[in-house]
Amino acid sequence: MTRIDFYHLQKNTLEDVLPKLLEKAYGTHQKIKIKVGNEERVEFLNMHLWTYQDESFLPHGSKKDGATALQPIFLSETDDNPNNATLLFLVDGAMDEPDKLSLFERVFNIFDGTNPESLDAARTFWKLLKSAGFELHYWQQDNQGSWHEK
Repeated sequence: MTRIDFYHLQKNTLEDVLPKLLEKAYGTHQKIKIKVGNEERVEFLNMHLWTYQDESFLPHGSKKDGATALQPIFLSETDDNPNNATLLFLVDGAMDEPDKLSLFERVFNIFDGTNPESLDAARTFWKLLKSAGFELHYWQQDNQGSWHEK
């Protein structure tokens, strides 16, 4: 059964949190897919992951970079999974149907808890996935930005 983790952003932005979570996930030697809300954000995050920290390296790319099947971390706004990823990150409001999520070992849904629309969408998504029988976990940031499971 696919494990789905909800990450409720409160203190940091997606741009701050995503690289750190990706570093941990990449360390498991599994391929990763990042589904982003739209193509413009795909390219923004693609560039951000190259420049977020001088001493870090996360090999990744989007369809514009080519060799999609070889990308350890693949960014896209679509449901495609050309690199056969086993880990899926959903960001910027991107979602998938439960049957598509079950193709992954683990799903990370990162949402902006300071935005009421994003928070409502995450709650609705949680209810849908709970009724579908997924193993769900909820993580929230404390005042220092550390993650705690609730």
